[in-house]
Amino acid sequence: MPVFAALGLLALVALPIGGAPGLAAGPSGWIVATGTMSVARAAHTATALPDGRVLIAGGCTLDGCELGDDGATAELYDPATGFFAGAGSLTTARVGHTATSLPDGRVLIAGGWDRDGVVAGTEVYDPATSTFAPGPTMGSRRGGFTATPLPDGRVLVVGGFDGSRRLATAELYDPRSAAFAPTGDVGTPRSEHAAATLADGRVLVVGGSRGDDDVLASAEVYDPATRTFSPTGEMTVVRRKHAAVPLADGRVLVVGGSDARDGAGQYASAEVFDPATGAFSATTPMSAARFKLPDAVTPLPTGEVLVAGGGDRAEVFDPATEDFRITAGDLGADRAFATATLLPDGGVLIAGGYDPTISPTAGAWLFRPDA
Repeated sequence: MPVFAALGLLALVALPIGGAPGLAAGPSGWIVATGTMSVARAAHTATALPDGRVLIAGGCTLDGCELGDDGATAELYDPATGFFAGAGSLTTARVGHTATSLPDGRVLIAGGWDRDGVVAGTEVYDPATSTFAPGPTMGSRRGGFTATPLPDGRVLVVGGFDGSRRLATAELYDPRSAAFAPTGDVGTPRSEHAAATLADGRVLVVGGSRGDDDVLASAEVYDPATRTFSPTGEMTVVRRKHAAVPLADGRVLVVGGSDARDGAGQYASAEVFDPATGAFSATTPMSAARFKLPDAVTPLPTGEVLVAGGGDRAEVFDPATEDFRITAGDLGADRAFATATLLPDGGVLIAGGYDPTISPTAGAWLFRPDA
């Protein structure tokens, strides 16, 4: 059994439940296959680089979402050719880590699990040399945490699981000093939560779990000016393994996730956080219940949001109507812990994930908007 099973990376994807589907009429965009990765992977990271390519790094690569030798591999997707090419190797094979773009185009890889457990180590990818170099060590070992870029170039790391308990601590990575420093704690220890940057530079931290059977509806807002967290409104339901993304109008869309039953408690529901009021309100539900999609939901240039993970179909949220439209085409199976990355032409690269038999795929797809 993998060491990261404590956070439910292996739970089977259950049949959709948890809310009536709510679709607007007609499809929105379509899904088509693109080049195949060199390695089947899930719970990896995918990061857009300044030149338009996408860095794919790490992840579980064996059936059962086991971390194999290929968990140290990385590759680059080139949207100009539709193919993947090798991008060197991470210094540490890891799964369930984070990858955050830095102002100079490099990528900070942090935390996750290696074969021995949760790690505190980081590394930095330099696209100029296509190499990974060891980075500074975080103050705590972290898996199931969030890493969110701030407007000033620093990265806010929040919560997670250290191998024995959920964490309330947070820290800041400063690329100028290449070091981590502690910042204010969250009010509630949490892992498997979601985070999104607000228009004013603050960060919304929402949901997650305080214990295996203690899933949260609470949310907090981090203010970089004071380096403190403050409580805000609660979601309409408890959620973990969900996604949160900022909308063009300043609100935040929260989609999917599950309650303490994990796969048996998935949600089709979605809700919107309004920072002006500090309140959450329910939207029309998605077409199907989804969880394990934190890195497979992305805003589109149109102001809409693509939801591409946790199912075999993708759908698009329209913030003007608060409706979802399903896309044409599919991913062949439900894809847990896949990634979705916006490309320069407005399309989205969807990569990897594992199916209901917990078998990772090397498959990749492109979302093409109607336009």
